[in-house]
Amino acid sequence: MDPSVYLSQTFCHSTDTHSYQIRWTSLGDAALPPLVFVHGTPWSSRVWHVYAQSFARYFHVYLFDNPGFGDSPLGEPLPGKEDIISKKLALDADLSQQSEVFAALYKSWAQNWPQKRAHIISHDHGGLMSLRAHIIHDCEYASLCLVNVVALGPFGQPLFKLIAENDEVVNALTGPVFEGVVESYIRDAAYTELEKETMDALKRPWIMNESGRRGFIRQMVQANSRSTEEVEGKYAEVGKKMPMSL
Repeated sequence: MDPSVYLSQTFCHSTDTHSYQIRWTSLGDAALPPLVFVHGTPWSSRVWHVYAQSFARYFHVYLFDNPGFGDSPLGEPLPGKEDIISKKLALDADLSQQSEVFAALYKSWAQNWPQKRAHIISHDHGGLMSLRAHIIHDCEYASLCLVNVVALGPFGQPLFKLIAENDEVVNALTGPVFEGVVESYIRDAAYTELEKETMDALKRPWIMNESGRRGFIRQMVQANSRSTEEVEGKYAEVGKKMPMSL
């Protein structure tokens, strides 16, 4: 599917160190209650597309790709911020910046909502992003549904550890061999067998060029740096403020 048709809108935002261009779209009647889907890794908003089309009968549905995922490029470093950036992890696995960008995107949408809040469905590290956006950046939700989320450290999936301890070897993988690693990871993370079109769309950003390949490996290497420390102790308070489901 042509990205310009699928995610037809662009949201621009700058943090202290990077500028971002987030691709997004919405489905359904704008008069209906808003519903936002948040994806994790190594996914993109395409993982939600079938669900979004169904829910669009009852909600105004929002889809977007996180920075460096799907059709949204990685953030661009701002001029003069090299010293600050060099002291931080690359922004793939450090979700503090991605959460900040999501919060800004959410608040830009909320300006058009009567109640200024939407229902949220989050998967994988999208759960941590949603929680950080609420706890740290004051995003208010109508409800929060967390689906198999990654929001507690440390992150111990064997593949993460294997790649982190052998990153030079994995970085040397190219072509069909590397594509097989990505496809295996996606298949293992999926509950049911994915259609070929869906699999191709999900793995394409990681295998189409050198930047995508290195981005995938960086996430595996940095998997223990998911920015949970500031929020883990506050999760119990979230359920007191809104309906939640796990």
